[in-house]
Amino acid sequence: MNNLLSQTLQINDVLIVVGIVAALAVIFAVLIVAVSKICAVQEDEKAKAISEHLAGANCGGCGYAGCADYAKALSEGKADLCACGATDNEAKEEIAKILGIPFSASVKTVAVVKCAGGDKCKDKYDYVGNHDCIYQNTFMGGKKLCSDGCLGEGSCVSVCVGNGIKVVDGVAVIDKTLCESCGACIRKCPKNLIELIPSTAKVYVACSTKCRGKDVMAACSVGCIGCGLCAKNCPENAITMVNNLPVIDYEKCSGCLTCVSKCPRKCIKEF
Repeated sequence: MNNLLSQTLQINDVLIVVGIVAALAVIFAVLIVAVSKICAVQEDEKAKAISEHLAGANCGGCGYAGCADYAKALSEGKADLCACGATDNEAKEEIAKILGIPFSASVKTVAVVKCAGGDKCKDKYDYVGNHDCIYQNTFMGGKKLCSDGCLGEGSCVSVCVGNGIKVVDGVAVIDKTLCESCGACIRKCPKNLIELIPSTAKVYVACSTKCRGKDVMAACSVGCIGCGLCAKNCPENAITMVNNLPVIDYEKCSGCLTCVSKCPRKCIKEF
């Protein structure tokens, strides 16, 4: 009889403990739900709507960590809609409606590398280190004798979301059919050698040096020597010489390729 009573008391003790634990679990669950609701960050519905129309490349070309950050900045009026090159005009027009701002379609662009040097440009020292243009550039501006030459370590390749850049013969080359015009490569290049040009362009200048002819010839076999033959022979007067380099006015350029044929250094490329 005493044993039966003792067992009954033990069972009751266990049930009490279980009940207390269950009650505490329920209380903590309620508290967690309440705190999560109180402390939850309210999602910006405008930013969410904008994000749905962005290209989703998350390339960072706009200057923000990703599309979500860029969408938030747009919704807060801290970013420019033109900063995103990967999103097409149709989607941008929808974003402009969400923001309540006027929309003006931008010209579709592609990126080009304003250098054709690479292995054709002499080195001033042998570089041994990280395969990154930024690292190399920190030591005497890089190994190339031309201070404006492509360093060929492929930093632009590492950030290209469309896999449209390759290093060929020591210089970066962009495949315009794969370029998403996001601008990530432009921001990455320590030499500022990459720029956006209209996707309809037929030619571009593959050189960035502003040095005079004699100095260019001593450093690179394909660098622009500033002779001006391209400008003199352009039937549309679409080329002007600025700081020993040809500058193309793409609104005037007819794509006749006269400049390509006249350039003695072949640094104006057909695109």
